Amino acid sequence: MKTLELQRRLGVAVLAFLLIACPGSWGKDASPSTDGNLEIARKLESAFEKVADQASESVVVITVTQRIVGQADADDDNGDNGDGNDNNNNNNDRGGGQNGGSPFEYFFHRHGTTAPQPHDVDSEGSGVIIRKDGYILTNNHVVDHATKITVRLQDGRVFENARIVGQDEMTDVAVVKVDGKDLPVAQLGDSSKIRVGQWAIAIGAPFELDYTFTVGFVSAKGRSAIWSSSSSAYEDYIQTDAAINPGNSGGPLCDIEGHVIGINTLIRGMNRGIGFAIPINMARDIADQLIGKGKVVRAAIGITIEPLSDNKELQERSKDLRDGVVVKRIGPNTPAASSELEPADIIVGVDGVPVKSPKELQTQILHKQVGDKVVLDVIRDGKPIKVALKTAEMTADWLVAARVNPGESQVETTLGLTVQTLTKDLAKQFDVPETRGVVVTDVVDGSPAAENGLQHGDVITEVERTPVATAEDFKAAVAKTDDKKGVLLYLKRDGGSTFTVLKDNK
Repeated sequence: MKTLELQRRLGVAVLAFLLIACPGSWGKDASPSTDGNLEIARKLESAFEKVADQASESVVVITVTQRIVGQADADDDNGDNGDGNDNNNNNNDRGGGQNGGSPFEYFFHRHGTTAPQPHDVDSEGSGVIIRKDGYILTNNHVVDHATKITVRLQDGRVFENARIVGQDEMTDVAVVKVDGKDLPVAQLGDSSKIRVGQWAIAIGAPFELDYTFTVGFVSAKGRSAIWSSSSSAYEDYIQTDAAINPGNSGGPLCDIEGHVIGINTLIRGMNRGIGFAIPINMARDIADQLIGKGKVVRAAIGITIEPLSDNKELQERSKDLRDGVVVKRIGPNTPAASSELEPADIIVGVDGVPVKSPKELQTQILHKQVGDKVVLDVIRDGKPIKVALKTAEMTADWLVAARVNPGESQVETTLGLTVQTLTKDLAKQFDVPETRGVVVTDVVDGSPAAENGLQHGDVITEVERTPVATAEDFKAAVAKTDDKKGVLLYLKRDGGSTFTVLKDNK
């Protein structure tokens, strides 16, 4: 069914191409064998064949073994019963129909036996050889938590025990290394030059069907906010209607000349013809840093931000200002904390370059080097000022703050902590066990929570010996407590359990 649909779409595309290219040659007496139309189709066909022959040589199939503890394996067909409809009625296939999960999880094929006890599960994805001595570009979610990685080339060579060189969760890019020589290297293109409407060709191993070749178009570029309403500078996806499915993850998206323009990374809605790829310029930059340093070094100033349009109170106070970025929080021991920047400031420019959204501000800062001087154009109480500071290397603590999804249920308290309902995504982000409770996502300096040592990632399971499962449960339970006695919290930290009593002494 999928093959017939692809053939139909390709046939329509070729017919449209011929009609546009030769509008006057389809008269009553025109003969396809003599008017050149068939020759045009053959040339297009030959171009596709050349891409399939040459680009596939540098594509690899990656088999990953992961140790699953106390969790049943996902069914291969979960979320799609073969009739083109999602069983879970969810337009976004996150985790193959599982509750919660990363948006990337279902995009590479997993197979194994369902079992509640610890067991090994094999997952299959794709990759692209970027250096002849064995460096391979793929997705982070393909190799994350792998206990064994096997790489297979199109020519039949198999490399056991490939190793991870580096991973970058924020862009979903990873590099693995095999001990090979003179391997076929992909021709990397320039994703800044792609145009909507050009051909897009995906190569990978969907559903264990190695070296599947599918064709479509670049449907859009610069896509972000795919899985939530928030946008990030780390999201700059190429959208394509080329058929990509679980197992394509990490494989190339090519242009008509066989140059890699993107790394296929996720899908939105099975059988809906919408897929996304990381632009190769971004992936190549991340890969170079992972190979050279083992990590990605990013400049940052240490603030939590939101668009002005999301803050109605500040918007009313700044009626003449339509766009800008609100400083929601300033982190401790950050460049922003050492500067004159204050919460509720509205950033409208960086070194004279206007910024209207959080993504634009992030992009400007990420283009800086660590230690660079930056001058922010700020609106404070309706008046323009300038704030100078120096960037520093983004730390793990800042990443935690950046990863919290503001779309999830979130509760702030007078005790100086903010909590969110613990989900599978948040458990992975904070590296804590997935359990019932709420996770601490923010602690205010000098507050009762800070004075009692509460930390980002603490999981609160009970309030006054009453279990809490959601942020709303937590809020309701705290509201019932006696201010004079304080609030007794039970929490999990670093694999253990403890308690604390928070009391507002003001």
